[in-house]
Amino acid sequence: MNSAMKDKGLGLREAIEQEIAATPERAISFRRYMELCLYHPFFGYYMRPEEKIGREGDFYTSASIGSLLAETIAEWIVKEPFWDAGSADGIRIVEWGGGSGKLAQQLLDALQTTAPELYARLDYISVEASGYHRELQSAALAAHAKRLRFLTAEAWYGAGPWDNTLVLSNELPDAFPVHRIAVRDGRWVEKLVSWDEQRDKPAETERPLSDEAVLAYINEEQLPCREGQQFEVNLAASDWMRSVAAALGQGAVLTIDYGDVGEELYAPHRMNGTLLCYRKHLASDTPLQHPGEQDMTAHVNFGALIRAGERGGLGQAELMTQKQFLVRNGLLQRLQSHDARDPFSPEARRNRAIRQLLLTDQMSELFKVLIQKKEPSS
Repeated sequence: MNSAMKDKGLGLREAIEQEIAATPERAISFRRYMELCLYHPFFGYYMRPEEKIGREGDFYTSASIGSLLAETIAEWIVKEPFWDAGSADGIRIVEWGGGSGKLAQQLLDALQTTAPELYARLDYISVEASGYHRELQSAALAAHAKRLRFLTAEAWYGAGPWDNTLVLSNELPDAFPVHRIAVRDGRWVEKLVSWDEQRDKPAETERPLSDEAVLAYINEEQLPCREGQQFEVNLAASDWMRSVAAALGQGAVLTIDYGDVGEELYAPHRMNGTLLCYRKHLASDTPLQHPGEQDMTAHVNFGALIRAGERGGLGQAELMTQKQFLVRNGLLQRLQSHDARDPFSPEARRNRAIRQLLLTDQMSELFKVLIQKKEPSS
């Protein structure tokens, strides 16, 4: 590895520049650029051994607020079981992209306390591409080591069909790489990333859209051909859901993320699309800056996920806001009376966390919960 590669930022910049230079058009799709920025095996944002979530990172998740989301998921698991109660087989929870392992730790703690018989039968499988995050999860889940194992995506798919299984993800599809497209003079164009040699940095360019899969997505989604509007096309999310559904024999898929259905995502007030970057808790729409040093996300199209699940055999789907999911599964019952003179008591802090999860200007409405179920084949 040369001296440039030793620096994370320069290493990724060099990798991007070299890949661009190797193409006939001297440009790569935005999807490929985003994939390199987030998932390059050495320099990608999610692969780097650095804090990403919480105060010292770049963004927060619902699990950062406390254990309430995990406790509510545990309540749902016990109340609406995804397994065959008459089966002697074990119960599996497969968390996809679990990051630091905080949600898994909170969920396993809750199940161990509230449902010990279920916990004793549980096989918790983590599908995590980042070696750094696997290390974090192993440390965070040390108390649950007998319940935990790691699998690659390929190994999990290959070992199917999986019965008595819940596939769980929290803020996963929003971080899959997306194509970016736009309407110019009444025609569809795709955004590419080239290299500005004079300024020595990535630059944006466009070409007429020719990708057949993206064109098929446009037709299926009935994207409005609104002059100047930009859109994200997350084919990777649909592919992932279809593959997960096909590998599931009987069980459920629980997807928590921010986004909406197509009608909202493609509305006139979203002329610039939904792609955002997060760095040190500041949001921007500048994906060509700080490659590999910032999170990059786009709103999830839950309608597309539902259709992809149906193609993989998921026969039931229910989409709700995170607020609806939390309230339906007993979050308000977790409010505790406390001495109002002590705002820093554990009870007061917990009540504040509940309010934060339910406030409409926080995560409660923007975040959605998609529940899809699959019955055993007859």
